[in-house]
Amino acid sequence: MNRSLDKQWPQIGGSAVVTGVVAALVSAAALAAVAKMEGKGALQPINATSHWLNGDAAAKVELPTARHTGVGFVTHLLSAIFWAAPFEAWLAINPPRSFNELLRDSAGMAGIAAVVDYGATPKRFTPGWELALSKGAMFVAYLAFTLGLAGGAMASESLVRPARDLWRGTAPLRLSRLWD
Repeated sequence: MNRSLDKQWPQIGGSAVVTGVVAALVSAAALAAVAKMEGKGALQPINATSHWLNGDAAAKVELPTARHTGVGFVTHLLSAIFWAAPFEAWLAINPPRSFNELLRDSAGMAGIAAVVDYGATPKRFTPGWELALSKGAMFVAYLAFTLGLAGGAMASESLVRPARDLWRGTAPLRLSRLWD
């Protein structure tokens, strides 16, 4: 294991939460938008995410309910934080030097997430979006996840770094490297 990474785990964890929250919100908004464009209820994709608990019929639920929307959104949020963790670890080891490199890295992570979500995960534990949306709409959701990861990484750097620097000395600012 990278020795310099050993001491960064608390920072990576904090960054993963911030990045994951942003990525979850951006992708949930995209899911709602593409669902509406496909003539579905805006909450159907998030409700569908609760299919691991409520069965495939969850994708047909259009109204907000704790059982479907609450469980679906919390599942989506935790999944986004899960994927943000290796993304933030990657950024800690390989800080991007430009905005395009950050987008490239976030697209790579979103691509890995999509392959694992729909290629390696048992059907019951997929995001469930396939139950409510077309493949094209799902592609848009993962594209939004890409943008959410990038935006979340930028936000986490501006939120987590000042708190970290209060307790430790200064460290290289990843955000400043984006604009070099």
